[in-house]
Amino acid sequence: WYGVELFNIESKNNPRIDAYQIVRHPLPKDANGVLKRGELETFLKTETRFSKTSVVEPQDEVYQSIKVFLSALTKAPILPSSHLELDLHLDSLNYVELFTFIEQSFGVHIDEEIFSQLLTMEKLCHYVSEHKQKIKITEVNWKTILDEKINFDLHYTSLPMLLYKTFFFPLFKLYFRLQVSGTQNFPKEPCIIAPSHQSMLDGFLLASVLPYAVLKKTFFLTFEVVFGTKSMQPIIQNSQTIMINVNKNLKTSMQKCTLPLKNGQNLVIFPEGARSRDRKLLEFKKFFAILAVEQNVPIVPVVLDGTFESMPAGRLFPKPKKVRIKYLKPIYPKGLSYEELTAKVKAAIAKEMIS
Repeated sequence: WYGVELFNIESKNNPRIDAYQIVRHPLPKDANGVLKRGELETFLKTETRFSKTSVVEPQDEVYQSIKVFLSALTKAPILPSSHLELDLHLDSLNYVELFTFIEQSFGVHIDEEIFSQLLTMEKLCHYVSEHKQKIKITEVNWKTILDEKINFDLHYTSLPMLLYKTFFFPLFKLYFRLQVSGTQNFPKEPCIIAPSHQSMLDGFLLASVLPYAVLKKTFFLTFEVVFGTKSMQPIIQNSQTIMINVNKNLKTSMQKCTLPLKNGQNLVIFPEGARSRDRKLLEFKKFFAILAVEQNVPIVPVVLDGTFESMPAGRLFPKPKKVRIKYLKPIYPKGLSYEELTAKVKAAIAKEMIS
């Protein structure tokens, strides 16, 4: 996707790449190497059928137990040759569930370095069979995962954040002609603040416009790949942030995110997990909904509109465009599944976005 994004940034008004598919066989071409576009649709259907061809599956308890577990996480056919990401479409949240299931059921700990060599069902199950300490199939759920004890203390530094707000809010208000509404929608209890994400400006703007009473008890979720640089360290060390790495110790990172909520604080999570490249909402990752359901806290959706026009991906300095920030009514998780809550928050934001 990194290469795709670079292409899209450069393409401007030319056709953009919205998706891709990885196939097992070469694309259909004529004798001169020219792509046969008329045969592409049939070719792709054949590739899909190929992945479902019958094979002899292992019948041992390890393979069958892992297959049953994964069948609850993916609708794709599960074969010994299935690649966990490319064929089964598992994401980082699924991996946390899978690793926990394997550790609790077979006594096998798998870290990221080992896992990078076990990306097919066949290799993964073979590794687990070779290293298993027990076979005691255990039910795994997010509540038990998030309630595990970890050695981590929250760093309370609200004063620098309040000083930041005092200094930058007037500047941002003038430069971006900020329009802020809905501050009455913050609940008295701890909540998850879930903004749309169009620009690198978003987190900085949000910190400057949150009401004082809300900001001083709010933590921000940040990604190490973006904010783990030396230049960003002073900001991270002097703000109430929880930095995570989605490629390393993700389970521990996720458990850290429960601590503000358990301690009566708010947590800002951008559900899309990345900036929009075309202003349209990206897919909402369900982690924020998992936290809300398991910690029983409401979600305050936030519309950030105008930051894309001011500073889209690839631009180094923002234009003085009008920015609108609107806090929507809180959405409570009671009676909703992770997927239903995720969809409800996305729909609330989408409804308020200016097209």
